[in-house]
Amino acid sequence: MKTLGLYVHIPFCRSKCLYCDFCSFPRQDEDRMVEYANALCRDLQKHAPLCREYVVDTVFLGGGTPTTLPAYLLKKVVGEIFQNYNVSPNAEITAECNPVTGERELFARMRAAGINRLSIGLQSAHEKELKALGRLHNFDIFAACFADARAAGFDNISVDVMSGIPFQTPESRRETLQKVLALSPEHISSYDLIIEEGTPFARRIDTLRLPDEEATRQMYLEGIDFLRENGYAQYEISNFARPGYESRHNLKYWNCDEYLGFGVAAHSDFGGARFGNSRDIEEYIRGSDITEEKTVPDKAERMGEYVMLRFRLCEGVDGSLFESRFGISFEETYGKKLAPFVKSGLVRCEDGRYYLTQEGMLVSNAILSEILDFAPQK
Repeated sequence: MKTLGLYVHIPFCRSKCLYCDFCSFPRQDEDRMVEYANALCRDLQKHAPLCREYVVDTVFLGGGTPTTLPAYLLKKVVGEIFQNYNVSPNAEITAECNPVTGERELFARMRAAGINRLSIGLQSAHEKELKALGRLHNFDIFAACFADARAAGFDNISVDVMSGIPFQTPESRRETLQKVLALSPEHISSYDLIIEEGTPFARRIDTLRLPDEEATRQMYLEGIDFLRENGYAQYEISNFARPGYESRHNLKYWNCDEYLGFGVAAHSDFGGARFGNSRDIEEYIRGSDITEEKTVPDKAERMGEYVMLRFRLCEGVDGSLFESRFGISFEETYGKKLAPFVKSGLVRCEDGRYYLTQEGMLVSNAILSEILDFAPQK
């Protein structure tokens, strides 16, 4: 049977971070959460008949902050998936967590419901940097949350950290990574701050005390070396894992595999088509169809998308796999465009496999915009 990933968007959070442009609604009451969970369950039931020939091997509850939902609602939503879909016995089922919303009893009930992986957002171990981001926790709160997750039985935990944030220096960034490694998570996601339009950060960009480009570059390259030396292999531009703990759900995106998204602002790539939902939570709760226009990408679009996403992975693009997938030579299609980047050391080619070097990853968007017919997404 074919495999399928499910993404479930939980758009609630305690407060909205100053850099966040995700679809989230802070400070909602429990009645609204009940209404939304019921709408999710209805949506999951509706789409289940389309998935009879699939095995669901990954589920990702993202947000917002999924752990803002009461435990009984999380159990209800996850239970709906198990009841209506053919879920693999070894499926990876992840929930994102903010440190201020996680505690041992909640984690124990999540494990009992079938959730077996956590992604906890730390961002920084330094209080000044966290306050600048608008985060509600400090490192002690995060460490207590992490300990509660371990006590509840989670043996697959990812930690999010961020670079390029206000007041950050290469030294403070290094200290954050050292404190994270002392807790021995299985996976670390390390993202650069992006100033998105419409966010509070964007409105006061001129007053933000951001590290300069050279400091951010140093943080990235030093972080790769430091994590590798401590047993965390880089497998994607922003992701590092101990062997066997790579995010199987996110790999679906980067490998252009099929997935279905549920909830407001969720996106899907399923049955040959791409489509997404609007951010209208009122319409979603009422049961209205909020699916935006479906697109069926042609072969050229699919090839470009595959190259763009595979170049995020350290493995890059294997020419033979590309040809078996699309029936066309990767070398003949992209080789000439990639040649200058190979010469400059930003891209390597080994045994028919093209991949970005560490320096190339720093300018990946510029490289991809040169070799593809469309501008790469962030």
